[in-house]
Amino acid sequence: MKRFLILQLRPETDAADDEFAAILDKCNLTPDRAHRVRLDCQPLPSDLDVTDYAGIIVGGGPGCVSDAPEVKSEMDAQIEAQIMALMPQITERDHPFMGCCYGLGILTHHLGGVVSKARYGEPVGPSDCSLTAEAADDPLTTGLPDQFQALVGHKEAVQTLPPGCTHLIQSAPCPIQMIRYGTNVYATQFHPEADAQDFERRIHIYRNHGYFPPEQAEELVNTCHAAQVTVPGEILRRFAKRYG
Repeated sequence: MKRFLILQLRPETDAADDEFAAILDKCNLTPDRAHRVRLDCQPLPSDLDVTDYAGIIVGGGPGCVSDAPEVKSEMDAQIEAQIMALMPQITERDHPFMGCCYGLGILTHHLGGVVSKARYGEPVGPSDCSLTAEAADDPLTTGLPDQFQALVGHKEAVQTLPPGCTHLIQSAPCPIQMIRYGTNVYATQFHPEADAQDFERRIHIYRNHGYFPPEQAEELVNTCHAAQVTVPGEILRRFAKRYG
């Protein structure tokens, strides 16, 4: 049985550990079913073959695909380059892929779409999402509630649907919340691995990273706990079940 390759971009160890645990939990995976790589600590092998894995999951992180090269830190640039180098294999082979938040920017950029901070950034907290008509026929979204809440927090966003993609989930503040390319390549703007407990820990870890005024941290924690966030985790569970 093949493992899932889980690529992480968070340089903060506590945030990376929490995210990895959340991904395993939502996917119903045991640690032996995952090959975890923290790209801030270790490089990917140059000869990596994506078909050696059941699927690839890319987590979120503080970097922005749309930042100019001179703005990106050396670490962010190296992480981005490693993931971008895998994308031709993934899209050409239609290999199972789930990009979470940052992963949507990576997929869109690779496909020639526009990612920027011009519009559609969302503050940290819950976002009211809804299924598109196309979601009725997709195995990860069919039968889900037409409307649900997901947890978000991003400075950049996809501006228009990338070429060749199917639009699955939308929201008023950020129209492109989930897409599919081909049959097996997915990405979300929201965090499918995260529930309120996960976001509470991230809010405390990232309170001084510019996502929100630090003094609003406790208010944001309370807002996340007041939301009903269950559907995003089901999407990630379906992904792991379908391809695992």
